[in-house]
Amino acid sequence: MIGPSLTKAREEALIYLMDDDSPVVQKALLQELERLEEAGAGLLKKVLRSGNRILEEQARIFLEELQGPDTVKEFIRFIQSLNYELETGCLLLDRTVFPEIDSADCCFLLDAIGARCRELFVLPGSSLEKCKVINRVLFHEYGFRANKENIDDPQNNYLSQVLENRIGNSTTLSILYILIAQRCGLQLEPVILSGHFLAGCFTEDEIFYIDASVRGAFRSPREARKIFSFTNSRAGEDFLAPSPVGEVLCHCCQNLSRIYSILNSQVRARLFAGFVYEFDATYRRHANS
Repeated sequence: MIGPSLTKAREEALIYLMDDDSPVVQKALLQELERLEEAGAGLLKKVLRSGNRILEEQARIFLEELQGPDTVKEFIRFIQSLNYELETGCLLLDRTVFPEIDSADCCFLLDAIGARCRELFVLPGSSLEKCKVINRVLFHEYGFRANKENIDDPQNNYLSQVLENRIGNSTTLSILYILIAQRCGLQLEPVILSGHFLAGCFTEDEIFYIDASVRGAFRSPREARKIFSFTNSRAGEDFLAPSPVGEVLCHCCQNLSRIYSILNSQVRARLFAGFVYEFDATYRRHANS
């Protein structure tokens, strides 16, 4: 079925009204663009290429109202900002594939899990004692676990889906663990390894690591090096040091590009490869500035 069409005169009239900052006019214009369906969206896309920055910005706002935000561009803007925060970045990444997810719902569940952990803390307690409580809540009460049956399921790599399904991989379960610890006043750090991912506690005299994919198993630095050094490509004694948030998010994109390639989902493989490229390009621009 063909929707409403636009004459050139009507197009010009609508574009003229876009420059009117009256709330009444803007509301009526949005309603008319919504009624016009594809013709209205087409007009807005045409304005986006007009070269008039004021009209382009207004067209972008109208398009977001009509079609929802462009979540891919939103994540790219986040990458280019270099203002990286782990929870925000993970949820923005998720929305590139699941634009319908409600980030507030995800944050609410994280808050609830954190509140349950704090409820069980015996204070004062060491970081290790607090992590034992987090283990109990995450892996026993809430039942989070690693997906060993289907390690190449893409949903293992999205924090929102892990929260919904209670199944993830070493990367997303470690990120989940770190976000819960933050809500408990405990600073843990992400540690990227080749083929694995840990959460590290570097706040006390004795450093230790948490393997969230094995129900929060604790590892000393010596144990961690013994278990994981043969899988890791970094040289030197510092390969179990914290990884920057940008590197963590880029790592997530690399995982997804690899998995979608295995599944022969080339569109999404290219999407996440593009994000990896954007991280690299942003780092290079920053280093050269």
